[in-house]
Amino acid sequence: MIDYYSASAEFYEMVATRHTASSGPPLARVLAGVDVSHGPVLEIGAGTGRITEAIASALPEAEIVAAEPSATMRAMLTSRVARDPDLRRRVTVTDGAAQDLDLPERLSAVVIFGVAGHLTAAERVSLWRRLADRLPTGGVIVVELMGVSAPRVIPPVMSLRETIGRQTYEWWIGGEPAQGDAMRFTTVWKVLRDGRTVREVSDEYDWHTFDVARLAREAGMTSRRVTEAGGQAIPEIGVLVK
Repeated sequence: MIDYYSASAEFYEMVATRHTASSGPPLARVLAGVDVSHGPVLEIGAGTGRITEAIASALPEAEIVAAEPSATMRAMLTSRVARDPDLRRRVTVTDGAAQDLDLPERLSAVVIFGVAGHLTAAERVSLWRRLADRLPTGGVIVVELMGVSAPRVIPPVMSLRETIGRQTYEWWIGGEPAQGDAMRFTTVWKVLRDGRTVREVSDEYDWHTFDVARLAREAGMTSRRVTEAGGQAIPEIGVLVK
């Protein structure tokens, strides 16, 4: 298992807060009406737990299994769950990567945000098969699409700028085609004080590109895209329906 996040985990909450503000409401709409009596809702790649909170809010009766392979991220996830009495009662935090995750025998729904592109097509096909075996007819797998359906050049751009105390944090991200369907993304966090960069933390990872139609073919499921909520454009979300 490759740990994609520990190097920059100290900055992750800044990204996660903004991410949940845009993706949380449409996710809640997709999950509305899910029958949670079949089994727990599984979140693969739960990170620090921001989306876990959104799932719990959308489905107040659901048991949730929140899986996160990064020990650093999982520590923050467990802390978030432990300090909230409702989450503490309903959320089970587990380790394990998507490729070899120990799955419950039955699932009501699955949420996979920020993860699917870390898997090869063959790994995704295997995962969809294992999930489908546990979902009821009509059960959903909600996947964040990330807006990159094929490899392309993305020049480095500042995607976030936040000030905390006396320091300002900038998140720069860019990408370029790698081998096959993959892109190689490079991220740089810059920590500035008094307008001067005092620290930089960089990382890179490969992301296998896809769109929702490809995921549906892999899974043998029907699909739809969610591209707006309340009339506002949002990061694309794909919904696979068994």
